[in-house]
Amino acid sequence: MDLQEAAIVGVGESRLGQHPGWSALALQREAALAALADAGLALGDVDGLLTSPLRVATWAMPCAVVAEGLGLKPRYMATLDVAGATGTSMLHHAAMAIASGQCDTVLCVNGQNLLSHSARAGAVQKMADAGWAHPDYEGPYGPLLPSLYAMLAQRHMHEFGTTPEQMAQVAVQMRANAALNPLAQKKEPLTVSDVLASRMITSPFHMLDCSVVSDGAAAYVVTRKDRARDLRQPPVKLLGQGYGYSHTYIGDSPDIVRTGAVQSGADAFAMAGLAPQDVDVAQLYDCFTITVIVELEDLGFCPKGEGGRFVQDGHISLQGSLPVTTHGGLLSAVHPGTAGGMFHVIEGVRQLRGQCGPRQVDGAEVVLVHGNGGIIGLHCTALLGRA
Repeated sequence: MDLQEAAIVGVGESRLGQHPGWSALALQREAALAALADAGLALGDVDGLLTSPLRVATWAMPCAVVAEGLGLKPRYMATLDVAGATGTSMLHHAAMAIASGQCDTVLCVNGQNLLSHSARAGAVQKMADAGWAHPDYEGPYGPLLPSLYAMLAQRHMHEFGTTPEQMAQVAVQMRANAALNPLAQKKEPLTVSDVLASRMITSPFHMLDCSVVSDGAAAYVVTRKDRARDLRQPPVKLLGQGYGYSHTYIGDSPDIVRTGAVQSGADAFAMAGLAPQDVDVAQLYDCFTITVIVELEDLGFCPKGEGGRFVQDGHISLQGSLPVTTHGGLLSAVHPGTAGGMFHVIEGVRQLRGQCGPRQVDGAEVVLVHGNGGIIGLHCTALLGRA
């Protein structure tokens, strides 16, 4: 099965930030129509649909609810949930469906009114109630999602000397990128001192080490490569892809600072016939500042234990050796739940098209997009290139 027979031809998003009165379905419809318009296609051209469950509504069959809401009659449809890795996993599933002849054009769409539905505190509680902690050995102690990621940060600091200042630098860079993104939720300048002075959430994380909570939806359209040549935008192809799994609950991890990104990255590079040094831009999942540091190491961009210093030395800036998460990511641009990782895919596509304006990386030809799900236990890596 040749996954390169499929190409991304349209990307789009809804309004982002906080928008009371907008339902999850309304946001998804706005994103879907934007992605189709970007490609020069209409809803009638779609015969495949991929979406994901919500935290704000009980949809027994999410893909059916979305199909009905958009007026689609797909030949192929599924509801995927690989947590934060869903955005990159959808791309892989869409490419497989097209390569196998199941359908010709897949709409991938996801999003919800996570912030307006219950405000930031309510959204954090919803995620805690979703079962990220082991029901017998972790859940009874009441950890919130940031507390479980803080264990990763504490261990990384203990083993490698990573500092709060180095983690804060990730947040500073994401905010600098977001300031160049007209759609980003947070654009006010940040300094390392600002991050360290923000409210402590769970040691060592301050508020600004943690992702935002947003209303918003994202969508992209994948179709056959031969059809893509006749559409509005230059197509982008999937060069390589891989999955990695290390644990479900953080307490089950054999080594929490070495993640499944090692496997997902290795498989994606092997499929593409590329290596980390071939990547021009890395759209890394950034739910917490430590996540970016660990992903940089496990994907092979720097040695294990050197991620903090790699960030500190400016390598992830737009002018650095490896620009990272150029739209501002989950830390500053947008994070409406499982749709968050889809915005990384969208930004990767736009970088390859040369459409990112002041945050454009000159000459970008290979983009890595990485999604992380659960408590850094599920991983999906994709390598994108110009078709």
